[in-house]
Amino acid sequence: MRAARSRSALVLATALAGLTGVAACAPASSGTVASRVGAAPTLPPCAADAVTIRGARLLDGRGGALANAVVTVRGETIAAVGPCAGGVTHDLGDVTLVPGLIDVHVHIDWRFQPDGRFGRRPDAAPESLAAAEAAILQNARLTLEAGFTTVQSLGNPLDLRLRDAIAAGRAPGPRLLTSAGQIRPGDRSPEELRTLVRTYRERGADAIKASAPGEISSDRARRTAAIQLAAICGEARALGLRSLIHAQDREGVLAAVGAGCTQIEHGTFADDEALRAMAEGGVYFDPNIGLVLQNYLERRAQFLGAPGYSAEDLAAMELTIPLLAPLFRRALRAGVRMPLGSDAVAGAHGQNAREIVARVRTGGQPAMDAIISATSLAAESLGLGDSIGTLAPGFAADLIAVPGDPLLDIRALQRVTFVMKGGQVYPLTSPGRAR
Repeated sequence: MRAARSRSALVLATALAGLTGVAACAPASSGTVASRVGAAPTLPPCAADAVTIRGARLLDGRGGALANAVVTVRGETIAAVGPCAGGVTHDLGDVTLVPGLIDVHVHIDWRFQPDGRFGRRPDAAPESLAAAEAAILQNARLTLEAGFTTVQSLGNPLDLRLRDAIAAGRAPGPRLLTSAGQIRPGDRSPEELRTLVRTYRERGADAIKASAPGEISSDRARRTAAIQLAAICGEARALGLRSLIHAQDREGVLAAVGAGCTQIEHGTFADDEALRAMAEGGVYFDPNIGLVLQNYLERRAQFLGAPGYSAEDLAAMELTIPLLAPLFRRALRAGVRMPLGSDAVAGAHGQNAREIVARVRTGGQPAMDAIISATSLAAESLGLGDSIGTLAPGFAADLIAVPGDPLLDIRALQRVTFVMKGGQVYPLTSPGRAR
């Protein structure tokens, strides 16, 4: 319902803007004769001492929309959003301004080796440290140029260096959060698992990623899983960290929800009971339906033969893809909160918006809601809902421009023409190219 109201507001605003030459939401001088006979309202002048960006449309990331809006930026922060009169720093024309997009699940360090294949192969020359660093930096640049100004990488210790380099301005890339690794419970005791969580925190992890114990098919296995996940997620919570659990099936999801974990990754074989449990428990769900498996199959020759990528593994992925859109639709009906996560791996960096497109075109999500999932909802899931993901005063100046209207064609989000992160404009090597 919110999305429908927002689309109606945008249509009305655009129509009125066509009559008056200004945004419909502009403050009017209602006490004047001129305003009573329909003259254009008086607009404040655009700030001359700030960076100003104008677009034909603006989506604020929370379901709100404006026509002919200007975003005023001072330093790294948005100072104002709304119409103004006069020249601006960046007049972008027939575009829609959107908050910088957020992907809550990538693997920014995943890359192809110099021979073009994934994974270290015994018949290939070893990768040099310089080649590895260059490939990872390229992944970060491609992701930023695709309009993703914040990502969460789950999770390699190498991410910590990249995160800090980007934050210090030494490398271009999205704002980066990382788990710095992954906990696999195995036969570890609860105390061993709590110690691991503390170790990751000491290393600088922004969140804890863990796998749900596998083969939860007996009462004993269920009890073990519940105890282990309670140790991991409870310790993370005590340390002020979020906990993200790789769980594919019903039992894994239910165990993670019962343990009070923050977010479920994948959940490919979750049933309706598991989806209801996530909704009722307020647990975020990141289902990855439009990019990661498709990328593996599109680049079959590059992955085939690496550990975990046998012909049988790839065939299983092909059989799994038709299950993803129905899973997403069931989760929507259940009211599960689903921030945008693509699980981008080697070959997929910079194509993250395919996940948003899939949510709309095959998952049946309204375009406005899909955009919210990649902006304010994703920010909320990261614990950053009061600082990024929204175009409003006081928020970080993270914004992008896309041609046309993504509410009418969500694929516009694949053709980014302007990127600002933290008040800095980043040049695009191929502006407007579909990614």
